[in-house]
Amino acid sequence: MAFSEVSQSTITPHSQQIYVVRAYPAKEDIEQTIALSAAAQKSWSKVPLKDRIAIGRKFMEEFQTMSEDIATELTWQMGRPISQNQGEIRGMLGRADHLLNIAESSLADVPLKETDKPGFRRYIKRTPLGVVLVIAPWNYPYLVAINSVLPAIIAGNSVLLKPSPQTPLAAERLALAFTRAGLSEHVLQVLHLTPTLTTFVVQHPSVDFVSFTGSVAGGQAVEKAAVEAKGFKGVGLELGGKDPAYVRADADLDYTAGELVDGAMFNSGQSCCGIERIYVHESVYDAFVSKFVNIVKAYRLGDPTKPDTTLGPVVSIASADRIRKQVSDAIAAGAKALIPTDLFPAAEAGTAYVAPQVLVEVNHTMEIMMEETFGPVVGIQKVSSDEEALQLMNDSPYGLTASVWTNAEKNAASEVAFLKFVDELHTGTVFLNRCDFLDPALAWTGVKDSGRGVSLSKFGYDQLTRAKSVHMKIHTS
Repeated sequence: MAFSEVSQSTITPHSQQIYVVRAYPAKEDIEQTIALSAAAQKSWSKVPLKDRIAIGRKFMEEFQTMSEDIATELTWQMGRPISQNQGEIRGMLGRADHLLNIAESSLADVPLKETDKPGFRRYIKRTPLGVVLVIAPWNYPYLVAINSVLPAIIAGNSVLLKPSPQTPLAAERLALAFTRAGLSEHVLQVLHLTPTLTTFVVQHPSVDFVSFTGSVAGGQAVEKAAVEAKGFKGVGLELGGKDPAYVRADADLDYTAGELVDGAMFNSGQSCCGIERIYVHESVYDAFVSKFVNIVKAYRLGDPTKPDTTLGPVVSIASADRIRKQVSDAIAAGAKALIPTDLFPAAEAGTAYVAPQVLVEVNHTMEIMMEETFGPVVGIQKVSSDEEALQLMNDSPYGLTASVWTNAEKNAASEVAFLKFVDELHTGTVFLNRCDFLDPALAWTGVKDSGRGVSLSKFGYDQLTRAKSVHMKIHTS
């Protein structure tokens, strides 16, 4: 299979065939695109906010009309079962709706009347940054991209959207829906880029902010490029995770097992906030593991275009090979695999199909418990106390989300215990009795190697604007 040096090919995971090809632009074309973006932003920022919001509402309508085609394209681009793609579409529209609902309050001037002295008036206004480069991932190309693209546009910025080569059509669909909604020309433009061209755009003096979602290595490359650029460029980084869950002794095991299996296996485990390691109190360990394994065994791994498939391939053969090696290395180091591989005959070597796996007798000397897997695999470790669970949950280079499963709503002691986890977990989000979920009303952020910056909520608008202070002395003759 030959690949052009001047184009990118999207390989369908389940068939290993080329699905779409997109040409890379020349640098002079990129220069023109950026110039058009900067010029469009100046005009767009003068459009009244209520009119920008109205275009955002129309965008949602236009996007909804494409939902069937989008669902099909997602399966062919990144391999998720066709039955699950409408969930991403609904989720994206829900986030867009919330971001539009809070736009006026998030972008409103902040008055300081209560502390003003006679003869003075002071306030803080939010102004757009300018040209925003959004580098989007493939695993949730709509859900993640909307977090930055929509608020950036509503705040008065222009956007250059660089999709993953795995999901180029997602960016084009977003741009088409905005165009049909009446967005001014060149306010949103799609750029298909090589890593070298991406660095060129990151470092371009007319690009004012970079929003990146992806791997830690990718985030480090973007950060390095921004630091080496002239001036001081803002960068938001949403990176990987090794998200833990802790099942306390009083957890509802039937509910908890089902929720955690879904949190670990949905999208073939290819989620930055998916569950990758679970700690279970020793008093309920055996019962929990048994329930968890029985649920996993019921999954159907196969062709993602078939409606009864519940687990599709991972994104590539290379990714599948890396996941299998992490599992085999753990087993060689003493871990025990609880899912017979013959239950999932589609998971053959040389394909992108990976059998779901549950590993026990694991520990933190194993990569499976320390480094991101991004596949349908989870390690389960027994603990004797909340203190041990907390120490292990924090023993990670990542800090995106963590979840605690306990009867806090009905037990005062359990609520106190949960609040201790809230205070002491080194993560951007702490869940109680749920996982693998982004609430658009809450700030989405990570610590440590999971990145920096904020999306969603009013704080997401803060990241895509800058504060301008206005200090007026009222002079009277």
